[in-house]
Amino acid sequence: MKELLYPFDGDYIIKKKKSIKKALLEENKTFTDKKIAILGGSTTNDVRLILELFLLNYGIRPEFYESEYNQYWQDAMFSNQELEVFSPDIIYIHTTARNITEYPVLSDDASAVEEKLARQYRHFEQMWERLGTVYRCPVIQNNFEYPGYRLMGNMEASDIHGRINFITRLNLKFYEYAQTHKNFFINDINYVSSCYGLDRWLDDFYWHMYKYALAVPAIPELAHNLARIIKSVYGKNKKALVLDLDNTLWGGVVGDDGVENLALGQEVPMGQVYSEFQSYLKEHKDLGVLLNVNSKNDYENAVAGLNHPDGVLKPEDFIVIMANWNNKDKNIADMAELLNIMPDSMVFVDDNPAERAIVERTVQGVAVPVMDSPENYIRVLDRAGYFEMTSLSADDAKRNEMYKENAKRAQLQLSYDNYEEYLISLEMTAHIKAFEPVYMARIAQLTNKSNQFNLTTKRYSQADIEAFAADDGYITLYGKLEDKFGDNGVVSVVIGRIDGNELHIDLWLMSCRVLKRDMENAMMDMLVKRSLEHGVARIRGYYFPTAKNGMVKEFYHTMGFAKESEDEEGNSVWTFDIGIEYTNKNKVIKVVG
Repeated sequence: MKELLYPFDGDYIIKKKKSIKKALLEENKTFTDKKIAILGGSTTNDVRLILELFLLNYGIRPEFYESEYNQYWQDAMFSNQELEVFSPDIIYIHTTARNITEYPVLSDDASAVEEKLARQYRHFEQMWERLGTVYRCPVIQNNFEYPGYRLMGNMEASDIHGRINFITRLNLKFYEYAQTHKNFFINDINYVSSCYGLDRWLDDFYWHMYKYALAVPAIPELAHNLARIIKSVYGKNKKALVLDLDNTLWGGVVGDDGVENLALGQEVPMGQVYSEFQSYLKEHKDLGVLLNVNSKNDYENAVAGLNHPDGVLKPEDFIVIMANWNNKDKNIADMAELLNIMPDSMVFVDDNPAERAIVERTVQGVAVPVMDSPENYIRVLDRAGYFEMTSLSADDAKRNEMYKENAKRAQLQLSYDNYEEYLISLEMTAHIKAFEPVYMARIAQLTNKSNQFNLTTKRYSQADIEAFAADDGYITLYGKLEDKFGDNGVVSVVIGRIDGNELHIDLWLMSCRVLKRDMENAMMDMLVKRSLEHGVARIRGYYFPTAKNGMVKEFYHTMGFAKESEDEEGNSVWTFDIGIEYTNKNKVIKVVG
């Protein structure tokens, strides 16, 4: 919904929250249902109401548990039947500097200050440890905003007695905890409050009147930042940038002005603006974001512009370059097909409002930020949080190279008339094993990002994945595929629940970048092998249809399963009796298990 996209009008969102919620629910999206516990150190009612809007806009339908006023510690540290029955998927701790109970005073020596710092930190660390043990779900914790006054002026930042110094050191301890606990995330209200304006954020009227630790008009900023983390945990991030060229990556029109006259580089102020923007975009490659070009230009002119001597982005930085005179919405559809991703995984960046309007109207789900002023390009993209990071796997860093290697595979395929011969020529090796710690983050990513080859589209956090791996009642498999062009990384996941002599497949998915490579056959073979080792005689598979996974509707049939039932909504149950003589289906992949 446009009203919830950055830059948004927070006052409008608060005023129209009921009608916005109604409209979001009527959009008939396929929602992911999640339970979110809000443990507050201050009033949280409007935080919950506004957070719900942003989550619904991301396709997440939340159910909330909300602690009583300032009962976050009690709810976390003591037995709480209501919270335990609620069984949250995510716990959010909404504390602020109002919840710091002691600060240094000028008479404290260094050891007294250290003791206070340790006590304040331990208060929170104990809570995180208990929540992790009891609820085994991701925890999101606010850091601390700065105070509204500086008793010692600028020395507040450097002197050990200063509140700013104390808060900074306490925040650093929070960050160190986050660095060593993968299911713990910081909601950086220190940054958000500075962007919003600390004086406006800390409007004391709302504290003394309603016990809100931040001004009510600032709540949409808080909720949006928090929703970014939650949608990232559950795989709702975008995957690709689709970039215009003229007046987007450089100033001027390359076909008219010539490469030599483009505004790019350090010689002119606007050239510096575009260079900074290109540098910002290029850094996204390290996050695994796919960079692509969609420009109304002759291809030769586009490549000449990208080869500008002062340009940061070069042709080799892009997966797909579509520089032609087709409508841009058509190019986006073609690009999505080439990349084997859905259009709603893309962010279209173009300075032309007419082009943005056409794409927004005709390509469902694609994000179309308003890019009106080059000086604000970075801010608009960055604050929108399209690529919010909650984990970074080795596969993320290699993703651009993986897609380029896929292009080489496609080129090789053209030289073969026989498809099986082509597959054999790839010299594929699959590593198929039970979940291992080194791949937990990637496996969690796949469960949340894979939509097309995904039989049940269940979404799991890393904490869930770790729990499955540790439970003897489950068979877990990940598949990692390599070939002569490179390593595709972890591309397939199966989770099966053992019930007597039956295995119920809760999740079977595969990355679309390895479709039609026979990896599904290799996974089936290993699943049967592991099932037999656990005394399983029958495998039950489930297919739950969504708007995106129609391609696997008959998957179990192709694997030799028999359809047991199907309801009016298309949900189907399939069975496979293993039997004594099982013949491996995989013929072209060397499997290491």
